[in-house]
Amino acid sequence: MDKYKLTHRLLKQSIKSLFNRQLTSNNPIYRSISALPLGNGGQNPQLYRSFGSLATKVERNPSFSSLNSDDVSYFKGVLGEKNVVQDEDRLETANIDWMHKYKGSSKLLLLPRNTEEVSKILEYCNSRRLAVVPQGGNTGLVGGSVPVFDEVIINAGSMNKIIAFDKVSGILVCEAGCILENLISYLDNQGFIMPLDLGAKGSCQIGGNVSTNAGGLRFVRYGSLHGNVLGLEAVMANGDVLDMLGTLRKDNTGYDLKHLFIGSEGSLGIVTKVSILTPPKLSSVNIAFLACEDYLSCQKLLSEAKRKLGEILSAFEFLDSHAMDLVLNHLEGVRNPLPSAVHNFYVLIETTGSGVSFDKEKLEAFLLHSMESGLISDGVLAQDINQASSFWRIREGVPEALMRAGPVYKYDLSIPVEKMYGLVEEMRLRLGQSANVVGYGHLGDGNLHLNISAPRYDDTILAQIEPYVYEWTSKHRGSISAEHGLGLMKANEIFYSKSHETVQLMASIKKLLDPNGILNPYKVLPHSRCSYS
Repeated sequence: MDKYKLTHRLLKQSIKSLFNRQLTSNNPIYRSISALPLGNGGQNPQLYRSFGSLATKVERNPSFSSLNSDDVSYFKGVLGEKNVVQDEDRLETANIDWMHKYKGSSKLLLLPRNTEEVSKILEYCNSRRLAVVPQGGNTGLVGGSVPVFDEVIINAGSMNKIIAFDKVSGILVCEAGCILENLISYLDNQGFIMPLDLGAKGSCQIGGNVSTNAGGLRFVRYGSLHGNVLGLEAVMANGDVLDMLGTLRKDNTGYDLKHLFIGSEGSLGIVTKVSILTPPKLSSVNIAFLACEDYLSCQKLLSEAKRKLGEILSAFEFLDSHAMDLVLNHLEGVRNPLPSAVHNFYVLIETTGSGVSFDKEKLEAFLLHSMESGLISDGVLAQDINQASSFWRIREGVPEALMRAGPVYKYDLSIPVEKMYGLVEEMRLRLGQSANVVGYGHLGDGNLHLNISAPRYDDTILAQIEPYVYEWTSKHRGSISAEHGLGLMKANEIFYSKSHETVQLMASIKKLLDPNGILNPYKVLPHSRCSYS
């Protein structure tokens, strides 16, 4: 398309109405997929588990007790019959992650309704040395929210009350089991938004978001939960309740201990309440879907967007042509906004501000300049809420499309932006025709979602991927976990991103706060540093 036509498309298509992101309550991402077989090498599966051919074999901690009828009777006395679940079908769902990659063998699911019940559960489990796994929406990707063996599952879904909301400060206080999408809807009615938004919002819970320090689509604008969470309440392994549920933006009294529980994946305590700072909902939202011919143009476009869009830039997402092909071929009803040609890269830019005319003119001027300088080769502005939602559906639908395509190896990496796509290109050279290597993610904050789609889970393919992906990331001073956490999948790989001294200090904190090691065992820290007592 020549410059005149592109200019016409970018500048003459007016936005007919202001729009906000459309929410869908029945997110189809979480449908079942092909299972990854769990090997046990001929060993008793209750004593040993291996997850993938290259994973270190996990041994059940011999100091942990096994559940008995007296334990079940105690929990029924605390929670009531209906909140102590032994039904095999419900346990089957709770024991397996949504990717069907990690599967435990828990015989008990507990559904506490308040902090006091969580406290009684943990006090008892600690005294009995019954290991537990905290579980929210179970939308994680690294095996952090399901049992490895027979750990008791504690699901916070019944703790779903909004406790308070201050319309002056925008501070929300709620229980950990609140579903993110419900909080988004509640705040929308109040004229505010959540600083966190992600594809799993229809199922994930805020307690799990905080416990994994989830990033998501608005990170480039609002930053991490370490900055947005003002306070929290957490229950320790021994049942003690830590009340850190502050609502002050400034509180410089002593150590800010809440940060220990943000991102520790339930390994130091179970988050039961959260106070979070929410920004006001602004009236002007614009979305552009653009095409770039090479990754260097994507980088330059990001730099220009930060300079020229500045305070109104709220999202900068990218996907490559492989990701686009998957979405178009595997998701029903998705259409290519730029059908006239095939492009190597696609970028979604969202701006959010308070000046309707000013913001629109600013974005149009930026797009015109980017076109004239050759950074973009095609593009379109959303004209209404339906088109805006269709643009976001493409980006948010990539994980679902990958699942529908078949077995997939998923890696969540933080890499300097200029180096990021180099890993995708190197993996294509390593794997050749044996797998489809897909790159997409949050370019605005240097977060690559590297996905390798294969006909089947295969030891030969996995050996080509790991540990090369981790070594490459470490060599370029990146992080092997940008926003998904470490869980079981990457607990033993932590040294690719953290020094031995740092990990040893983490293990010391774990030992101090959870001396019996009952909280989400086998996760986050390498098994060599979690010696059995």
